Amino acid sequence: MGHRWILPLVSCLKAAALGFAFAALFTSPARPDGDFQAWLTALRAEATAQGISPQTLDQALSGVEPVARIIELDRRQPEFTQTFWRYLDQRISDQRIERGRAMLAEHQALFREVAERYGVQPRFLAAFWGLESNYGSYTGDYPVIDALVTLAYDRRRGDFFRTQLLDALKILDQGHIAQDRMMGSWAGAMGHVQFIPSTFRHYAVDQDGDGRRDIWESLPDALGSAANFLSQIGWDPNKSWGREVRLPAGFVWELAGLDQRKKLAEWQALGVRRIDGRDLPAVDLDASLVAPGGHKGPAFLVYQNFRVILNWNRSVTYAIAVGHLADRLSGAGPLETERPADERPLSRPEVEELQARLLAEGFDPGLPDGIVGGQTRAALRAYQRRAGLPPDGFPSFEVLQKLRTSEGG
Repeated sequence: MGHRWILPLVSCLKAAALGFAFAALFTSPARPDGDFQAWLTALRAEATAQGISPQTLDQALSGVEPVARIIELDRRQPEFTQTFWRYLDQRISDQRIERGRAMLAEHQALFREVAERYGVQPRFLAAFWGLESNYGSYTGDYPVIDALVTLAYDRRRGDFFRTQLLDALKILDQGHIAQDRMMGSWAGAMGHVQFIPSTFRHYAVDQDGDGRRDIWESLPDALGSAANFLSQIGWDPNKSWGREVRLPAGFVWELAGLDQRKKLAEWQALGVRRIDGRDLPAVDLDASLVAPGGHKGPAFLVYQNFRVILNWNRSVTYAIAVGHLADRLSGAGPLETERPADERPLSRPEVEELQARLLAEGFDPGLPDGIVGGQTRAALRAYQRRAGLPPDGFPSFEVLQKLRTSEGG
Protein backbone atom coordinates (compact mmCIF):
# COMPACT_ATOMS: atom_id res chain seq x y z
CA MET A 1 0.00 0.00 0.00
CA GLY A 2 1.70 3.23 -1.12
CA HIS A 3 1.44 6.90 -0.23
CA ARG A 4 -0.20 7.97 -3.49
CA TRP A 5 -3.74 7.38 -2.28
CA ILE A 6 -3.21 7.35 1.48
CA LEU A 7 -2.85 11.11 1.87
CA PRO A 8 -5.92 11.99 -0.23
CA LEU A 9 -7.91 9.51 1.86
CA VAL A 10 -6.51 11.00 5.05
CA SER A 11 -7.48 14.48 3.90
CA CYS A 12 -10.96 13.33 2.93
CA LEU A 13 -11.60 11.57 6.22
CA LYS A 14 -10.21 14.47 8.22
CA ALA A 15 -12.46 16.88 6.37
CA ALA A 16 -15.49 14.70 7.10
CA ALA A 17 -14.59 14.43 10.77
CA LEU A 18 -14.00 18.16 11.07
CA GLY A 19 -17.32 18.77 9.36
CA PHE A 20 -19.10 16.78 12.06
CA ALA A 21 -17.18 18.67 14.76
CA PHE A 22 -18.04 22.10 13.38
CA ALA A 23 -21.68 21.12 12.91
CA ALA A 24 -21.85 20.12 16.58
CA LEU A 25 -19.99 23.25 17.69
CA PHE A 26 -22.42 25.66 16.07
CA THR A 27 -25.67 23.83 16.83
CA SER A 28 -27.99 26.36 18.47
CA PRO A 29 -29.52 25.59 21.86
CA ALA A 30 -32.68 27.36 20.74
CA ARG A 31 -33.85 24.65 18.33
CA PRO A 32 -34.67 26.86 15.32
CA ASP A 33 -37.44 24.46 14.28
CA GLY A 34 -38.89 24.32 17.78
CA ASP A 35 -40.66 26.51 20.32
CA PHE A 36 -39.05 26.78 23.75
CA GLN A 37 -42.26 27.87 25.47
CA ALA A 38 -44.13 24.90 24.01
CA TRP A 39 -41.31 22.62 25.16
CA LEU A 40 -41.45 24.17 28.62
CA THR A 41 -45.22 23.69 28.80
CA ALA A 42 -44.79 20.00 27.98
CA LEU A 43 -42.07 19.72 30.60
CA ARG A 44 -44.33 21.26 33.25
CA ALA A 45 -47.07 18.78 32.37
CA GLU A 46 -44.65 15.87 32.73
CA ALA A 47 -43.32 17.23 36.02
CA THR A 48 -46.85 17.69 37.36
CA ALA A 49 -47.69 14.11 36.40
CA GLN A 50 -44.67 12.99 38.44
CA GLY A 51 -46.04 14.76 41.52
CA ILE A 52 -44.00 17.97 41.54
CA SER A 53 -46.07 20.81 42.99
CA PRO A 54 -47.24 23.79 40.91
CA GLN A 55 -45.61 26.12 43.46
CA THR A 56 -42.19 24.53 42.91
CA LEU A 57 -42.60 24.63 39.14
CA ASP A 58 -43.69 28.28 39.19
CA GLN A 59 -40.71 29.28 41.27
CA ALA A 60 -38.14 27.15 39.45
CA LEU A 61 -39.22 27.71 35.85
CA SER A 62 -40.55 31.26 35.84
CA GLY A 63 -38.54 33.29 33.34
CA VAL A 64 -36.06 30.50 32.62
CA GLU A 65 -34.36 30.57 29.22
CA PRO A 66 -31.62 28.48 27.52
CA VAL A 67 -28.16 29.78 28.38
CA ALA A 68 -25.80 30.08 25.41
CA ARG A 69 -22.70 29.78 27.63
CA ILE A 70 -23.81 26.33 28.79
CA ILE A 71 -24.00 25.08 25.20
CA GLU A 72 -20.60 26.61 24.48
CA LEU A 73 -19.08 24.67 27.38
CA ASP A 74 -20.87 21.47 26.34
CA ARG A 75 -19.54 21.75 22.80
CA ARG A 76 -16.00 22.72 23.77
CA GLN A 77 -13.45 20.08 22.82
CA PRO A 78 -9.85 20.11 24.07
CA GLU A 79 -7.30 21.08 21.45
CA PHE A 80 -4.78 18.64 22.91
CA THR A 81 -5.18 15.26 24.52
CA GLN A 82 -3.86 15.28 28.07
CA THR A 83 -0.92 13.12 29.02
CA PHE A 84 -1.20 10.91 32.07
CA TRP A 85 1.44 12.86 33.97
CA ARG A 86 -0.10 16.23 33.21
CA TYR A 87 -3.50 14.95 34.33
CA LEU A 88 -2.04 13.73 37.60
CA ASP A 89 0.00 16.89 38.21
CA GLN A 90 -3.08 19.07 37.83
CA ARG A 91 -5.04 17.04 40.38
CA ILE A 92 -2.53 15.82 42.95
CA SER A 93 -0.41 18.70 44.17
CA ASP A 94 1.52 19.04 47.43
CA GLN A 95 -1.05 21.62 48.50
CA ARG A 96 -3.97 19.26 47.87
CA ILE A 97 -2.23 16.46 49.75
CA GLU A 98 -1.43 18.71 52.73
CA ARG A 99 -4.96 20.10 52.86
CA GLY A 100 -6.46 16.63 52.59
CA ARG A 101 -4.41 15.43 55.55
CA ALA A 102 -5.53 18.51 57.49
CA MET A 103 -9.18 17.78 56.64
CA LEU A 104 -8.81 14.17 57.77
CA ALA A 105 -7.43 15.38 61.09
CA GLU A 106 -9.96 18.20 61.55
CA HIS A 107 -12.96 15.97 60.78
CA GLN A 108 -11.57 12.75 62.21
CA ALA A 109 -14.70 11.91 64.21
CA LEU A 110 -16.97 12.44 61.20
CA PHE A 111 -14.80 10.34 58.89
CA ARG A 112 -14.73 7.56 61.50
CA GLU A 113 -18.52 7.68 61.93
CA VAL A 114 -19.15 7.51 58.19
CA ALA A 115 -16.57 4.76 57.69
CA GLU A 116 -18.11 2.63 60.41
CA ARG A 117 -21.60 3.05 59.00
CA TYR A 118 -20.88 2.55 55.29
CA GLY A 119 -17.57 0.71 55.14
CA VAL A 120 -15.56 3.21 53.08
CA GLN A 121 -12.09 4.10 54.34
CA PRO A 122 -11.61 7.80 55.27
CA ARG A 123 -8.63 8.29 52.93
CA PHE A 124 -10.77 7.36 49.92
CA LEU A 125 -13.65 9.63 50.96
CA ALA A 126 -11.18 12.47 51.38
CA ALA A 127 -9.67 11.72 47.96
CA PHE A 128 -13.07 11.92 46.22
CA TRP A 129 -13.85 15.12 48.13
CA GLY A 130 -10.52 16.63 47.17
CA LEU A 131 -10.78 15.79 43.49
CA GLU A 132 -14.43 16.72 43.07
CA SER A 133 -14.49 20.12 44.79
CA ASN A 134 -11.03 20.72 46.31
CA TYR A 135 -12.48 19.91 49.74
CA GLY A 136 -15.54 22.09 49.19
CA SER A 137 -13.71 25.22 48.06
CA TYR A 138 -15.32 25.12 44.61
CA THR A 139 -18.68 23.45 44.12
CA GLY A 140 -19.81 25.32 41.00
CA ASP A 141 -21.38 28.69 40.34
CA TYR A 142 -24.07 27.88 37.77
CA PRO A 143 -27.75 27.77 38.77
CA VAL A 144 -28.52 24.06 38.38
CA ILE A 145 -32.06 24.51 37.04
CA ASP A 146 -30.92 26.96 34.35
CA ALA A 147 -28.09 24.65 33.31
CA LEU A 148 -30.29 21.58 33.12
CA VAL A 149 -33.11 23.36 31.29
CA THR A 150 -30.55 24.42 28.67
CA LEU A 151 -29.09 20.94 28.25
CA ALA A 152 -32.49 19.22 28.34
CA TYR A 153 -33.81 21.52 25.60
CA ASP A 154 -30.72 21.03 23.47
CA ARG A 155 -30.78 18.08 21.07
CA ARG A 156 -27.38 16.52 21.75
CA ARG A 157 -28.16 14.80 25.08
CA GLY A 158 -31.64 16.09 25.69
CA ASP A 159 -33.23 12.88 27.02
CA PHE A 160 -30.52 12.36 29.64
CA PHE A 161 -30.65 15.93 30.90
CA ARG A 162 -34.46 16.00 30.89
CA THR A 163 -34.33 13.16 33.42
CA GLN A 164 -31.75 15.08 35.46
CA LEU A 165 -33.90 18.24 35.33
CA LEU A 166 -36.97 16.39 36.59
CA ASP A 167 -34.91 14.90 39.41
CA ALA A 168 -33.55 18.36 40.29
CA LEU A 169 -37.10 19.71 40.46
CA LYS A 170 -38.05 16.85 42.80
CA ILE A 171 -35.09 17.74 45.05
CA LEU A 172 -36.41 21.31 45.28
CA ASP A 173 -39.96 20.10 45.82
CA GLN A 174 -38.87 17.90 48.72
CA GLY A 175 -37.22 20.88 50.42
CA HIS A 176 -33.66 19.59 50.56
CA ILE A 177 -32.24 22.84 49.19
CA ALA A 178 -33.55 26.30 48.29
CA GLN A 179 -33.37 27.17 44.61
CA ASP A 180 -31.01 30.12 45.15
CA ARG A 181 -28.57 27.75 46.86
CA MET A 182 -28.89 24.98 44.25
CA MET A 183 -25.67 25.83 42.44
CA GLY A 184 -23.38 23.46 40.61
CA SER A 185 -21.27 22.85 37.54
CA TRP A 186 -22.37 23.84 34.04
CA ALA A 187 -23.54 20.23 33.59
CA GLY A 188 -25.56 20.15 36.82
CA ALA A 189 -23.12 18.35 39.17
CA MET A 190 -23.75 19.56 42.71
CA GLY A 191 -22.20 20.08 46.12
CA HIS A 192 -19.05 18.92 47.88
CA VAL A 193 -19.08 15.61 46.01
CA GLN A 194 -20.54 16.82 42.69
CA PHE A 195 -23.52 14.49 42.50
CA ILE A 196 -25.80 14.77 39.49
CA PRO A 197 -29.49 14.95 40.49
CA SER A 198 -30.27 11.27 39.78
CA THR A 199 -27.35 10.16 41.95
CA PHE A 200 -28.54 12.52 44.68
CA ARG A 201 -32.06 11.13 44.59
CA HIS A 202 -30.90 7.51 44.82
CA TYR A 203 -27.94 7.77 47.18
CA ALA A 204 -27.86 11.04 49.14
CA VAL A 205 -28.42 10.65 52.89
CA ASP A 206 -29.34 12.87 55.83
CA GLN A 207 -26.23 12.13 57.86
CA ASP A 208 -26.67 15.05 60.26
CA GLY A 209 -30.33 14.20 61.01
CA ASP A 210 -31.87 17.59 60.27
CA GLY A 211 -34.51 16.17 57.91
CA ARG A 212 -32.80 17.35 54.71
CA ARG A 213 -30.15 15.90 52.44
CA ASP A 214 -27.84 18.86 51.95
CA ILE A 215 -24.63 18.04 50.04
CA TRP A 216 -23.95 21.75 49.49
CA GLU A 217 -23.39 23.01 53.04
CA SER A 218 -23.60 19.95 55.32
CA LEU A 219 -20.29 18.09 55.27
CA PRO A 220 -21.81 15.13 57.16
CA ASP A 221 -24.50 14.81 54.49
CA ALA A 222 -21.93 15.15 51.68
CA LEU A 223 -19.49 12.56 53.01
CA GLY A 224 -22.27 10.23 54.13
CA SER A 225 -23.84 10.45 50.69
CA ALA A 226 -20.55 9.70 48.94
CA ALA A 227 -19.92 6.73 51.22
CA ASN A 228 -23.46 5.40 50.76
CA PHE A 229 -23.11 5.61 46.99
CA LEU A 230 -19.80 3.74 46.99
CA SER A 231 -21.11 1.13 49.43
CA GLN A 232 -24.25 0.52 47.38
CA ILE A 233 -22.32 -0.02 44.14
CA GLY A 234 -19.94 -2.60 45.62
CA TRP A 235 -17.11 -0.98 47.59
CA ASP A 236 -15.04 -3.49 49.58
CA PRO A 237 -13.93 -1.95 52.91
CA ASN A 238 -11.22 -4.58 53.33
CA LYS A 239 -9.41 -3.93 50.07
CA SER A 240 -7.46 -1.14 48.44
CA TRP A 241 -7.73 0.06 44.83
CA GLY A 242 -4.52 -1.26 43.27
CA ARG A 243 -0.78 -0.61 43.13
CA GLU A 244 1.97 0.58 40.83
CA VAL A 245 3.96 -2.37 39.46
CA ARG A 246 7.08 -3.20 37.50
CA LEU A 247 6.66 -5.15 34.25
CA PRO A 248 9.12 -7.72 32.93
CA ALA A 249 11.05 -7.23 29.72
CA GLY A 250 9.01 -8.45 26.78
CA PHE A 251 5.70 -8.07 28.60
CA VAL A 252 2.81 -9.34 26.48
CA TRP A 253 0.72 -6.19 26.06
CA GLU A 254 -2.34 -8.15 25.00
CA LEU A 255 -2.68 -9.00 28.70
CA ALA A 256 -3.24 -5.34 29.59
CA GLY A 257 -6.73 -3.88 29.91
CA LEU A 258 -9.73 -4.09 32.18
CA ASP A 259 -11.15 -6.95 30.13
CA GLN A 260 -8.30 -9.17 31.37
CA ARG A 261 -8.46 -10.47 34.96
CA LYS A 262 -5.94 -12.75 36.64
CA LYS A 263 -5.08 -13.78 40.16
CA LEU A 264 -2.13 -12.02 41.73
CA ALA A 265 -0.32 -15.37 41.69
CA GLU A 266 -0.78 -15.52 37.91
CA TRP A 267 0.61 -12.01 37.46
CA GLN A 268 3.51 -13.02 39.68
CA ALA A 269 4.19 -16.03 37.44
CA LEU A 270 4.19 -13.70 34.42
CA GLY A 271 6.98 -11.66 35.96
CA VAL A 272 4.99 -8.69 37.29
CA ARG A 273 6.39 -7.36 40.57
CA ARG A 274 5.77 -4.57 43.02
CA ILE A 275 7.34 -1.33 41.87
CA ASP A 276 10.29 -1.86 44.24
CA GLY A 277 10.97 -5.33 42.79
CA ARG A 278 9.49 -7.38 45.61
CA ASP A 279 6.98 -10.19 45.03
CA LEU A 280 3.32 -9.37 44.76
CA PRO A 281 1.21 -9.99 47.88
CA ALA A 282 0.40 -13.67 48.39
CA VAL A 283 -3.37 -13.15 48.60
CA ASP A 284 -6.26 -14.55 46.57
CA LEU A 285 -7.19 -11.43 44.65
CA ASP A 286 -8.26 -10.75 41.06
CA ALA A 287 -6.50 -7.91 39.28
CA SER A 288 -6.27 -6.26 35.89
CA LEU A 289 -3.29 -4.41 34.50
CA VAL A 290 -3.68 -0.88 33.13
CA ALA A 291 -1.05 1.41 31.64
CA PRO A 292 -2.70 4.78 30.88
CA GLY A 293 0.55 6.29 29.57
CA GLY A 294 1.50 3.39 27.33
CA HIS A 295 4.68 1.32 27.62
CA LYS A 296 6.72 4.37 28.63
CA GLY A 297 4.43 5.24 31.52
CA PRO A 298 3.55 3.65 34.85
CA ALA A 299 1.66 0.35 35.05
CA PHE A 300 -0.87 -0.58 37.71
CA LEU A 301 -2.53 -3.74 38.93
CA VAL A 302 -6.06 -2.68 39.86
CA TYR A 303 -8.68 -4.44 41.97
CA GLN A 304 -12.45 -4.46 42.34
CA ASN A 305 -12.57 -1.11 44.16
CA PHE A 306 -10.94 0.46 41.12
CA ARG A 307 -13.89 -0.73 39.05
CA VAL A 308 -16.23 0.81 41.63
CA ILE A 309 -14.43 4.15 41.20
CA LEU A 310 -15.10 3.85 37.46
CA ASN A 311 -18.82 3.85 38.25
CA TRP A 312 -18.31 7.33 39.71
CA ASN A 313 -16.27 8.51 36.71
CA ARG A 314 -15.55 6.32 33.68
CA SER A 315 -12.01 7.68 33.22
CA VAL A 316 -9.17 5.27 34.04
CA THR A 317 -6.89 8.22 34.81
CA TYR A 318 -9.49 9.66 37.19
CA ALA A 319 -9.74 6.34 39.01
CA ILE A 320 -5.96 6.16 39.33
CA ALA A 321 -5.92 9.74 40.62
CA VAL A 322 -8.46 8.84 43.33
CA GLY A 323 -6.47 5.80 44.40
CA HIS A 324 -3.11 7.55 44.32
CA LEU A 325 -4.38 10.60 46.21
CA ALA A 326 -5.85 8.28 48.85
CA ASP A 327 -2.43 6.63 49.16
CA ARG A 328 -0.67 9.99 49.44
CA LEU A 329 -3.10 11.11 52.15
CA SER A 330 -2.13 8.06 54.19
CA GLY A 331 1.59 8.76 53.87
CA ALA A 332 2.67 6.98 50.68
CA GLY A 333 5.14 8.64 48.34
CA PRO A 334 4.77 9.69 44.70
CA LEU A 335 4.75 7.24 41.83
CA GLU A 336 8.18 5.73 41.18
CA THR A 337 8.11 5.16 37.43
CA GLU A 338 10.42 7.64 35.73
CA ARG A 339 8.72 10.18 33.52
CA PRO A 340 9.62 10.03 29.84
CA ALA A 341 11.73 12.99 28.74
CA ASP A 342 9.90 13.28 25.42
CA GLU A 343 6.33 13.24 26.69
CA ARG A 344 4.18 15.06 24.15
CA PRO A 345 0.41 14.96 23.80
CA LEU A 346 -1.27 14.62 20.45
CA SER A 347 -3.54 17.46 19.40
CA ARG A 348 -7.10 16.60 18.44
CA PRO A 349 -6.33 17.09 14.72
CA GLU A 350 -3.32 14.78 15.14
CA VAL A 351 -5.53 12.10 16.69
CA GLU A 352 -7.89 12.48 13.73
CA GLU A 353 -4.91 12.08 11.42
CA LEU A 354 -3.72 9.01 13.31
CA GLN A 355 -7.18 7.46 13.01
CA ALA A 356 -7.40 8.24 9.30
CA ARG A 357 -3.95 6.79 8.64
CA LEU A 358 -4.84 3.63 10.59
CA LEU A 359 -7.90 3.24 8.38
CA ALA A 360 -5.79 3.79 5.28
CA GLU A 361 -3.44 1.04 6.48
CA GLY A 362 -6.34 -1.40 6.82
CA PHE A 363 -7.04 -1.04 10.56
CA ASP A 364 -10.52 0.25 11.39
CA PRO A 365 -10.54 2.82 14.25
CA GLY A 366 -14.07 3.98 13.52
CA LEU A 367 -14.86 7.49 12.29
CA PRO A 368 -11.82 9.77 12.68
CA ASP A 369 -13.23 12.03 15.40
CA GLY A 370 -10.16 12.90 17.46
CA ILE A 371 -11.36 10.78 20.39
CA VAL A 372 -9.35 7.71 21.42
CA GLY A 373 -11.89 5.04 22.30
CA GLY A 374 -11.78 1.26 22.45
CA GLN A 375 -12.05 0.75 18.69
CA THR A 376 -9.18 3.15 18.03
CA ARG A 377 -7.00 1.43 20.63
CA ALA A 378 -7.74 -2.01 19.14
CA ALA A 379 -6.82 -0.78 15.65
CA LEU A 380 -3.70 0.86 17.03
CA ARG A 381 -2.59 -2.36 18.78
CA ALA A 382 -3.01 -4.31 15.56
CA TYR A 383 -0.92 -1.77 13.66
CA GLN A 384 1.75 -1.68 16.39
CA ARG A 385 2.12 -5.45 16.23
CA ARG A 386 2.65 -5.32 12.48
CA ALA A 387 5.08 -2.42 12.79
CA GLY A 388 7.20 -4.11 15.49
CA LEU A 389 6.21 -1.60 18.21
CA PRO A 390 5.02 -2.49 21.74
CA PRO A 391 1.27 -3.09 21.17
CA ASP A 392 0.10 -0.97 24.09
CA GLY A 393 -2.69 0.79 22.15
CA PHE A 394 -1.35 4.16 23.24
CA PRO A 395 -1.64 7.05 20.75
CA SER A 396 1.88 8.47 20.99
CA PHE A 397 3.60 10.93 18.69
CA GLU A 398 6.08 8.13 17.96
CA VAL A 399 3.30 5.98 16.51
CA LEU A 400 1.93 8.86 14.46
CA GLN A 401 5.40 9.49 12.99
CA LYS A 402 5.68 5.80 12.15
CA LEU A 403 2.30 5.90 10.41
CA ARG A 404 3.38 8.94 8.43
CA THR A 405 6.26 6.97 6.93
CA SER A 406 4.45 3.63 6.63
CA GLU A 407 4.37 1.83 3.30
CA GLY A 408 1.65 -0.58 4.39
CA GLY A 409 1.81 -4.30 4.73
